[in-house]
Amino acid sequence: MSKPNPTEGRQPDPILCLVVDRGAARGNLVNCVSAAVEAGVDWVQIRERELEGAALLAFAEEIDAAARRAAAHRGGRVEIFVNRRIDIALVLGAAGVQLGFDAIDAPTARRLLSADAKIGISTHHPHEIRSAPPEIDYAQLAPIAQPLSKPHEGACLGVRAVAEAARYGIPVIAQGGITATNAAAIAAAGAAGIAVTGAILSAPDPAGATRALRAALSAATRGQPNTSLSAPV
Repeated sequence: MSKPNPTEGRQPDPILCLVVDRGAARGNLVNCVSAAVEAGVDWVQIRERELEGAALLAFAEEIDAAARRAAAHRGGRVEIFVNRRIDIALVLGAAGVQLGFDAIDAPTARRLLSADAKIGISTHHPHEIRSAPPEIDYAQLAPIAQPLSKPHEGACLGVRAVAEAARYGIPVIAQGGITATNAAAIAAAGAAGIAVTGAILSAPDPAGATRALRAALSAATRGQPNTSLSAPV
């Protein structure tokens, strides 16, 4: 008789996404990204508004290469996403794009990208997810709590907004002020993943901070049913 598989029927651990921000890095940004990916980051989202042209491409290529090397070193893989810039995503062969308010629309993005590319949108209220276009694969909802990497004016959404957003059937990546302390509650509320910047890049030990987040997400999903958005193997 075969032994039961303790992971059978379990929800895959939620996505752990690192959103890259040069201004948030406590140390060398490339080293921080490498350490975080090797410690368990699933997605790296390249967000950069101050660079253009060749400088932006060079920056994206450096982050992309560092993340992929780190994932290979741990014996896994990482998925790369690019904010707004579909042209950069195409050059990198990225897994997908994150569309903001000033990016092209989701139907156009879908026409330009491969059929298996992931398209995400940025949202700031659960109701925006309810009316999301059919071309998207996930929605990033922020800010859940006060962001660690930049000041935010106004009220934060809180964990209840994650639960409300998750009811609309689109995978939700929660962002803003997420740490190892509140990550489990956010995942338990229905988030398909979390996106962080300061919690990793501003930490004295990015690898240790990543492992703490990873552990919190794993603990939150034990015994839960499967979801449609899973981390790369």
